[in-house]
Amino acid sequence: MDATRWMHHFLHAPASRRFPPEAMAEIQQAIAEGESRHDGELCFVVEAKLPTRFLISGRGARTRAEDLFARLRVWDTQRRNGVLIHVLLADRAIEVVADRGVGARVPAAGWDGVMRVMQERFREDDWRGGALAGIKAAHVLLARYLPPTPGKRDELPDKPVLL
Repeated sequence: MDATRWMHHFLHAPASRRFPPEAMAEIQQAIAEGESRHDGELCFVVEAKLPTRFLISGRGARTRAEDLFARLRVWDTQRRNGVLIHVLLADRAIEVVADRGVGARVPAAGWDGVMRVMQERFREDDWRGGALAGIKAAHVLLARYLPPTPGKRDELPDKPVLL
């Protein structure tokens, strides 16, 4: 067990400090606008710290992102086109989890680029800008590999999740 990591998680400020309601509204709008240009469904989650059970068992940001992908039912879209972007503030981690329909068409290196764009802005303490830049990059990537199809439905809420 890493005591420093535990301290970061137990003492971390609420996520709303870095992502106030105005920023969350902008993120929601960016998700809704971008989804009109492709067949993907984007879900954005910001979490201040890991739940204690994840810390105790030594699980990290990737495992938590996969857990949230299931809990938030991002996998439950008709075309298997859900994508979760998870920001874990205490670990300064960003994870992208894509459903099978997206993963089969979008190269993993593309998601690395999305995360890199976000990390650069986050390092500058530009949380709102980093989130919006990452969402924009994700929309560009999805539009390239999953163009909009007739009968596209908005199956996942556009509202970002703050944990």
